[in-house]
Amino acid sequence: MTGPDTMTDTIWQAVADERATLVDLLRDLPESAWDTASLCEGWRIRDVVAHLVLATRVTITALLVNLIRARGNTDRLIHDTAVRHADRTSTAALLAELRATIDSRVIPIGTTPIDRLMDLLVHGQDIAVPLGLVRVMPTAAAQLSLDRVWTMGAPFHAQRRLAGYSLRTTDSSWSVGNGTPITGTAAELLMVVTGRTSPDERVDRQ
Repeated sequence: MTGPDTMTDTIWQAVADERATLVDLLRDLPESAWDTASLCEGWRIRDVVAHLVLATRVTITALLVNLIRARGNTDRLIHDTAVRHADRTSTAALLAELRATIDSRVIPIGTTPIDRLMDLLVHGQDIAVPLGLVRVMPTAAAQLSLDRVWTMGAPFHAQRRLAGYSLRTTDSSWSVGNGTPITGTAAELLMVVTGRTSPDERVDRQ
């Protein structure tokens, strides 16, 4: 039987795998690619990498200071701290910092190991898609992340945004909601619930 500790270790191993393969992807990019706009509006690829690094360094003091600096707006806090770090850190140093996080099990207050996995899966696509690169999401990791986003509320508010749709994965038995059917792999639906893909692009028209 798989217990909670075993499951947590499995999630952290998936996190380490995502970080390691992302380092491999980024290592081969030309310098100019790091300034490409990611799928996150207002974020360059280097900003996304900075965000993933900073997620392993959060302290209460830094959080409070940056929250005041962002006038209480958590979205602005996350964006601005990432951009500041990206602007003052060379590309090579950012890559080295990301590599150093591979085995980190630090989680910001109020988050879970699954949040770290989800963040890496989605941000990996934020980086790869604009560059025309294929980055495959493992099905089990994508489904864990999909279920987490659906139930977590902020910042994605998936249930509210997707009211009137029913979602069903084609590579597992996961399904939620009522209404217009949306189908896709767990990876494809993760991109829908996190707002990267329009739900209308996944509507089952059969």
